[in-house]
Amino acid sequence: MVNDNHRQDTIDVYIVDADAAQRRVLAGLIAGSGADRYQAVPCATSEEALAAGCDSSRAIMLADIDTIGGAGHIAKMAGASSRVIATSAAGSLNVAVAAVKAGAFDFLPKPIGAKALLQGLEAAVSSWNGCVETTASADTPARPSRPSAPSTTAASEEADFAGFVGRSPAMHAVYEQIRRMAPSRAPVFITGESGTGKEVAAEAIHRHAGAGDRPFVALNCSAIPRELMESEIFGHVRGAFTGASDNRAGAAELANGGTLFLDELAEMDLGLQAKLLRFIQTGSFRRVGGNELKKVDVRIVSATNRDPFAEVEAGRFRADLFYRLHVLPIALPPLRDRGEDILPLAEAFLRRYAREEGRGFRGFDGEAAALIRLCAWPGNVRQLQNVVRRIVVLHDGSEATAAMLPPDLTGNVPLAPSPVTAGLHPARTPDAIVPYRDQERLIIELALAAFDGNIPRAAAALEISASTIYRKRQTWLDRLSA
Repeated sequence: MVNDNHRQDTIDVYIVDADAAQRRVLAGLIAGSGADRYQAVPCATSEEALAAGCDSSRAIMLADIDTIGGAGHIAKMAGASSRVIATSAAGSLNVAVAAVKAGAFDFLPKPIGAKALLQGLEAAVSSWNGCVETTASADTPARPSRPSAPSTTAASEEADFAGFVGRSPAMHAVYEQIRRMAPSRAPVFITGESGTGKEVAAEAIHRHAGAGDRPFVALNCSAIPRELMESEIFGHVRGAFTGASDNRAGAAELANGGTLFLDELAEMDLGLQAKLLRFIQTGSFRRVGGNELKKVDVRIVSATNRDPFAEVEAGRFRADLFYRLHVLPIALPPLRDRGEDILPLAEAFLRRYAREEGRGFRGFDGEAAALIRLCAWPGNVRQLQNVVRRIVVLHDGSEATAAMLPPDLTGNVPLAPSPVTAGLHPARTPDAIVPYRDQERLIIELALAAFDGNIPRAAAALEISASTIYRKRQTWLDRLSA
């Protein structure tokens, strides 16, 4: 039964599921999310939801695919003023793609966690705020203009914030941190997985500090041999070492008056960390092989893809240096935690590379968009960027299709077996015992290989649900990218 006594600015979320327990669980997650603008409306059938929501100006249908009679019935629920988030206990990629192609805004495999549910709801609301809605003809059911549509090019300031693309709450928080931190001269410490845009964040801090005409010097500490790192930072004089044929200024000197960005700082040798600490404390240094004491004024922005606290505890990162630099921390979210930004990013890359390569791409078709949104992207924005660039270089057309995507994004390629678990053999000694999680992974991988990557068939043979395999594979990917 619909509750008519909620605030006018709330958004109705119609939970369409024949399972009363599922309705109660999802309603409880919405009520406990802390987001007061959502009002859960449990419905046992799609007809009940449509009748209850006919007067709603904006509504979200959280619809179980089996309850509504299959993906083919999604279109009648997806209107200009509603968004459908399809759900299913069969977490098959084919089911997800079929749902999105039929008009669903998103797909959430069961069981649905509170975080995933809230992100899905927020993404649906963002699509109202940022997308132009279409008007249905007499013969065609109204469908929302999803972020995959090429027409969503008009972006707000935050959608292209100092090199970033994204309107998700997580990125809004990052933008606000950058705005607040930029005017200060205090050191900034950026953490985030590889490919999340740490250098983009450093450049944004530099530009928002009003230092656009001052130098910004970036140094990747993991890409430079240890024996050359000191020279790269502080410079050298002629004859300081073999090959030093001229005097050369280092990154610290070149960045004078501006910003020195030290990427992957945790990779730096401990001995050089001590010299860097002295430089940060005094602002002065000597070139390698030189006697002249030089003094500069630079702002230090550093970054790492590791857990800095774990590195300090392990003795690989000097605690005194870390706490000197860890004054203003920024944590960049992985792409999987900002799902509503994936398609806008992909389309921005598609337009950019189409212009560069002289191609005619204008957007992604429905199936390609669904696959891109459902991918975990362990390599984050950099992986997405590389995938889109590969599509543009190798193909042409008005739309990028699913067939143009790399095979590993389709979910039909089994993960390579772990070297530790090359085969299942009885352990004859304690040392030969393989951890349970590795044996579990091998069993699942062998089943996937036996059924040519077909997850539902492999799950049936193992007598587990397909969603279990999806969750396990996501866990493996997270472990690899950690």
